[in-house]
Amino acid sequence: MTIRLVLLGAVLLLALLPALNRLPADSALHVSDFIVSITGKWITYAILALAIDLAWGYAGILSLGHGAFFALGGYAIGMHLMRLIGPRGVYGHPTLPDFMVFLGYKDLPWYWLGFEHFPYAILMAMAVPGALAAVVGYLAFRSRITGVYLSIITQAMTYALMLAFFRNDMGFGGNNGFTDFKELLGMPLNTANARAALFYASLALLVASVLICARITRSKLGRVLVAIRDAESRVRFLGYDVTRHKLFVFVLSAMLAGLAGALYVPQVGIINPGEFSPGNSIEAVIWVAVGGRGTLVGALLGAFSVNALKTWLTTVAPDLWLFALGGLFVAVTLFLPRGLVGLFSKTTT
Repeated sequence: MTIRLVLLGAVLLLALLPALNRLPADSALHVSDFIVSITGKWITYAILALAIDLAWGYAGILSLGHGAFFALGGYAIGMHLMRLIGPRGVYGHPTLPDFMVFLGYKDLPWYWLGFEHFPYAILMAMAVPGALAAVVGYLAFRSRITGVYLSIITQAMTYALMLAFFRNDMGFGGNNGFTDFKELLGMPLNTANARAALFYASLALLVASVLICARITRSKLGRVLVAIRDAESRVRFLGYDVTRHKLFVFVLSAMLAGLAGALYVPQVGIINPGEFSPGNSIEAVIWVAVGGRGTLVGALLGAFSVNALKTWLTTVAPDLWLFALGGLFVAVTLFLPRGLVGLFSKTTT
């Protein structure tokens, strides 16, 4: 009950930020545009951390490739935003994005068809990461690949996608990716209304994700997943289909990460192959470890706290951030194996 009240209070506090942003700038309660924007981005990171925690914390699937699922969802909505630019682009082409005109494309590639429709883009933001996770997960889980070997495979997948998306002939903007977005659902971006709408959409998805993950982890399925995490061979001996259980949670986790990426891109205004960097996936895993894996609440706490620290430290001492991140991970591993959530549980027992 205490955790639920804390979460409810945090959601209400977050929901107030866009409203406080509308107050006069000289008001003591005024919240700047930067705070609303950066918090909206952190909310999408929290959804990504929640997705990782569902797979790693409860099923023992340590994926170092969730940054790829996040980026694929971002590219899906980015394709939709690029299609909406139309003749307002630099070259004024009614169909082709500017980078395609520059590279000499004559027709829109077949895989870009349908992205002018928002529902289709959202569907692809879930379907593409989910399909990739299904293929990789099935091949890995069927072969009983676990532990560090699975982590290496997912990291290699992320790196391969990054190299592929850097190529101009892939049709995804190459090194520059997508940017210069104009509008979403008829609403001009880079306005207070768009910022508030995207903020509330991200917050709604976060709440829905928490409810879905909590429902799963407290069900019989969740107990089986924890058993797989702790003693996979014993669960298999008892007759459970371990491959199917792990595949389900891995695909669902990838789809949540894809939706998070789809909400991230309109808020930051750009998506490029750098989002596939393996370092991004590793950093997201650190969020979960710092907060406390296998708790859901820990994933949220880790995402917000580590990114708040990153925002502050990269402002005052940018060169120290990577050292601080590595030191934080080592310190948590040695002294707080249960993460920040472990501090609260100790004080209440």
